[in-house]
Amino acid sequence: MSQKNCRNCKNTFFVTDIDQAFYAKIGVPEPSFCPMCRMQRRLAYRNDRTLYQDKSVISGKPMISMYNPNYGFVVYEQNEWWGAGWEGLDYGREYDFRQPFFEQYAALQKVVPRFNVFNRDTENCEYVNYAPHCKNCYLIFGSWFDENCYFGQTLFECQDSVDNLFLDKSELCYENIDGNENYHSFYCQNCSNTTDSWFCFDCKGVLNCIGCWNLRKKEYHILNKPVSKEEFEKEKVKFSSYNYVQEFRAKFDDLIRKEAIHKSSVGFNNENVSGDFIFNCKNAKYCFSAYRCQDVAFAGRTVEQKDSYDFEGGGKGELLYENMSNDFSYKAIGCTTCENLVESYYCDLCFNCEHCFGCVGLKKKKYCILNKQYTKEEYEMKMALIIAHLKKTEEWGEFPPIVLSPFSYNETMANEYFPLSKEQARAKGYKWKDEDASPISVTSIISAKELPDTIDEVKDSILDQAILCEVTKKPFRLIKSELEFYRKQGLSLPRRHPDQRHKDRFARRNPRCLWNRNCTKCLKQILSSYSPKRTGKIYCEACYLQAVY
Repeated sequence: MSQKNCRNCKNTFFVTDIDQAFYAKIGVPEPSFCPMCRMQRRLAYRNDRTLYQDKSVISGKPMISMYNPNYGFVVYEQNEWWGAGWEGLDYGREYDFRQPFFEQYAALQKVVPRFNVFNRDTENCEYVNYAPHCKNCYLIFGSWFDENCYFGQTLFECQDSVDNLFLDKSELCYENIDGNENYHSFYCQNCSNTTDSWFCFDCKGVLNCIGCWNLRKKEYHILNKPVSKEEFEKEKVKFSSYNYVQEFRAKFDDLIRKEAIHKSSVGFNNENVSGDFIFNCKNAKYCFSAYRCQDVAFAGRTVEQKDSYDFEGGGKGELLYENMSNDFSYKAIGCTTCENLVESYYCDLCFNCEHCFGCVGLKKKKYCILNKQYTKEEYEMKMALIIAHLKKTEEWGEFPPIVLSPFSYNETMANEYFPLSKEQARAKGYKWKDEDASPISVTSIISAKELPDTIDEVKDSILDQAILCEVTKKPFRLIKSELEFYRKQGLSLPRRHPDQRHKDRFARRNPRCLWNRNCTKCLKQILSSYSPKRTGKIYCEACYLQAVY
């Protein structure tokens, strides 16, 4: 094991013998950044939620784009990008040993066409990003195989749901966070197989429950006490009122803080893991939202990954290191938004490529460096020289620096997990997006406090108005299908802008950080995503299982 000081934050971190074996296997030196700074750097290269009105450079077609038009990138409408009207090899250039590689790479990224959003194989999903295989969805991000879903992040195989965060295989859900196989559930968190329920926390297999926590396979409960069907129905009707929902939420939040048992980290069926929201994994160190992975470390939002370190968003790969959004790949280093790569390094928007280095926007190519084609022998000879040079410049194995990201820092996922002020970001040389004050086309603006208390009082004319967010004062509009959802489910209208609602949900999850603390019950030392300053019942796994089951 070696002890190091992070080149970025200056904090101490450790590289274990197992870590060193992995780095040796893929041929990179030990990292110079600590795990958290490495995560921040990767997240700064992914913009899911900030979209712009723009026009395709190739055709002039109006489109929605994740790229700020003022930053000078060449952006095509995605169907044009995937078409045969252009060739990535046309932008090939010689590698310059006199210039830092990352600067050459960033320069290539500026001229090679980029697709506007990543939502392949979708239908009626113009306003989604990183959400392929979806139908009739609006403002969902980082998701796939969803239908009739609106205003969500990280939704997998969901239907007819609005305003959710980390939701899997669920239907008719509203304001759920970290849910799995839920049906007709509202304001639920860390719940699975929960049906016809409101305001539940860490409940499994419950039906017709309101304001409950830590329940297993229960029916007709309110505040963890059994009630009759008539009592349940009488209470449920009250949730049609916006004011009542807010009163109940405040009461419920207080109960959860004081009475609910919180497992030190969420997950099940794991062996030798650390992190949070880890499921069916083995040997997963410092991972967050990992599913069916093995021999991985420092990862987030990943599925079925194997023998890989430091990656975010993606899955079904092996021997990946420092990747952001890379699926179905083998032995890739420093790649962003790619699929089906083999032994490729520092590639961006490359698909079905093998043995490529520093390439952008290539499809079905082999033996390319900075988008220039070589023979196998030429490639191998040149790559040996380049890697040796990059090791001397201390670029090999590092992810590209944040200052070269195509996005403003506050547009990216980095600002969600590692928030900075405008002044802090600018001081580090990061780009920053100022608030857009452009008007929206509406007949009038209504303040949130003027909205009716129940959906029954809302007229169709609300679709022609903008609602002034009660927190940010930023106006937002409803869409027709969204309004229909509220009416069918008896839900009052939201008072907050979609971005603020996402921020509110995000704040209810624990941070991507682990602390040493003690189990509240047995006092055993545990590693938890709950800070030692957090009060309440934070139990180790053994005490939690004993208390809940």
